[in-house]
Amino acid sequence: MFIKELTLRNYRNYEELTVEFENKVNVILGENAQGKTNVMEAIYVLAMAKSHRTSNDKDLIYWDKEYAKIEGRVEKYSGSVAMQLVVSKKGKKAKLNHIEQQKLSQYVGAMNVIMFAPEDLNLVKGSPQIRRRFIDMEIGQVSPIYLHDLNRFQKIMLQRNQYLKQMQMRKQTDRTMLDVLTSQLSESAAKVILKRIEFIEKLQKWAQPIHTGISRGLETLTIEYKASVDVSEEASLSKMIEAYEEKFDKIKDREIERGATLAGPHRDDLLFFVNGRDVQTFGSQGQQRTTALSLKLAEIELIHEEIGEYPILLLDDVLSELDDYRQSHLLNTIQGKVQTFVTTTSVEGIDHQTLKEATTYRVAKGRLTR
Repeated sequence: MFIKELTLRNYRNYEELTVEFENKVNVILGENAQGKTNVMEAIYVLAMAKSHRTSNDKDLIYWDKEYAKIEGRVEKYSGSVAMQLVVSKKGKKAKLNHIEQQKLSQYVGAMNVIMFAPEDLNLVKGSPQIRRRFIDMEIGQVSPIYLHDLNRFQKIMLQRNQYLKQMQMRKQTDRTMLDVLTSQLSESAAKVILKRIEFIEKLQKWAQPIHTGISRGLETLTIEYKASVDVSEEASLSKMIEAYEEKFDKIKDREIERGATLAGPHRDDLLFFVNGRDVQTFGSQGQQRTTALSLKLAEIELIHEEIGEYPILLLDDVLSELDDYRQSHLLNTIQGKVQTFVTTTSVEGIDHQTLKEATTYRVAKGRLTR
């Protein structure tokens, strides 16, 4: 798939922009703070209905305007899809082929994107929250039901946390109500975690050979899902629900004392091992970067396997962060296969055929010219 046309209105520093892109590598050149990343972010927001840079949607709206609008035409094997997302102070409205979608989970997945930015190099060494967000965003693109289950889990957990807070302050004493919420939460948590474990298995299948290739055959990458309950990879839904119910039963008093849910998918993490050693703790910066790069390249193949099309790749200022060898590996992998957007202040020093054949755009003061 590829995005053929992008139109922005009142988005970040773009009051008005319409641009056509090629189904190959598109390089966006410009100095810092001119709007390169804003174009990348707009494509990402159009696909995911949320930004990778901010959780505050108001940040996306041009100064003093009421709304921001992103429109795009996406070409897929199944035909052309017109996408539109309007972000206002009241919320978001999404349309596919001019029909408004009642839920964002019905909209996400119409266009698949993979973002690789310098902060993604923190995927390995950053906080567990970064890795959980990575899992949720990627599964959500290929599984609308996962987004539904995750939203349900988050809503029930919010209710349960409020009730635990009231019990902590002795405003509530009825444990039966807590048991009802715990039962609902256990089912939702089990559905989320089963999907995550399945995703991690697939991700490892693709990431392992890629990592071995980048490390010239010297390293083997393994990925482990670290759950807050005891789970086996073969666990069924009923077994998983049972494991959560047992866990919550054990920690019930502690949860009331703390006024919060202390186990569940919101507490889980991913662990990465290279040749059996934890990369986060013992890996060199090079190993951590290779692991992050392997994961991103694995995602491309995983999405292709799931939906039968390659996603769009967004490389935001990341090439300058990689050494020549990793740069080449990345560019060789995408060559002629994936529509790619590259932002950079300069292509000097990047000697690769892919970039020589790319279409180049320049950005200055919120204006994009080919």
